[in-house]
Amino acid sequence: MINTELFGGYLKNFGFNLFTGVPCSFLKPLINFAINECEYIPAVNEGEAVAISAGARIGGRKSVVLMQNSGLTNASSPLTSLIQPFRIPILGFVSLRGEPGLMDEPQHEIMGEITGELLSLMKVKWEYLANEMEEALKQLQRATIILENNQPFFFIVKKNTFANVNLQKQMKIATKNQCKMGKKAEDQFPTRMEALNRINALKGENTIQLATTGKTGRELYEIEDVPNNFYMVGSMGCISSLGLGLSITKKEKEIIAIDGDGALLMRMGSLATNGYQNPKNLLHILLDNGSHDSTGGQATVSHNVDFVGIAACSGYANAIYVHNLDELTQYIQAWKQEQKLTFLYIKIAKGSMNGVGRPKEKPFEVKERLQVFLND
Repeated sequence: MINTELFGGYLKNFGFNLFTGVPCSFLKPLINFAINECEYIPAVNEGEAVAISAGARIGGRKSVVLMQNSGLTNASSPLTSLIQPFRIPILGFVSLRGEPGLMDEPQHEIMGEITGELLSLMKVKWEYLANEMEEALKQLQRATIILENNQPFFFIVKKNTFANVNLQKQMKIATKNQCKMGKKAEDQFPTRMEALNRINALKGENTIQLATTGKTGRELYEIEDVPNNFYMVGSMGCISSLGLGLSITKKEKEIIAIDGDGALLMRMGSLATNGYQNPKNLLHILLDNGSHDSTGGQATVSHNVDFVGIAACSGYANAIYVHNLDELTQYIQAWKQEQKLTFLYIKIAKGSMNGVGRPKEKPFEVKERLQVFLND
């Protein structure tokens, strides 16, 4: 077995001090070490953890994501459509439940057979983590070289690789909603373009605008393409999680995550994580047109969901129903004046700008110029 505390100390020496993930018994010692000695963000699912880690890495912090191999399938979307095209170097540890030849639960059997193959198919470089410290440190050194080339790297961890670490008493912080404002007037249904124009007009020198995948990012690009814009491609539902990682890393910046109803519905558990972490500099705006606009306008179930209520119950300090563009301006300005984790919900019209294009810059170029902006 590896001395987990010693190995964790080496991780910290290499600069890895932010961990996020979903527990697994095989990784319990490393998770306990991360909770005891580092900053650990508990995620509600593995895809969210990848997006949080990605946001932190864009912001300049070396991040680690931890998961059971059964959750690797949940993480496959952000691993392939966020980490790879944007060239974000995250370090991962994934357990090998269902290892061939060992007794385990039936639900792990297939994943145990294909974990390495699945990582390879996603073009993620990986190694089985050695259970001897000297070799494990050599592996960590090799991993850092790969990460320095803007590629992800994962260790597959077999049973009994890490020696036990006792979990210290955890502090449970209850974040509470301070302001919940529901619907009290008629909706005016501005277009997405009109809403984005209003949001964009209010940005400041320290504002980062993160736009969800599909027409939202494409229309924001048409309005104004600037280095402090980030246009998500794929990774549906991950925009606020990316914003969370970035907001924790860059506390001096204003982080605005612009979401869509179809995307948020896909990973609605992110509201709970955001609410618990409670970053004051994160503004989460949901533009709800009740449809999957980018794929032909198929209806979502957003009409049946109280997003404001869910955000409030999840711990967002402010959760506000916005009826029109003037109110949108009012509440964005209020957030800038007194920052608190805030969720703004506005219904917009279906449809999009005619002939809307796509960013000409490649995803990794969008990331790189954002990083330059963040470090100025």
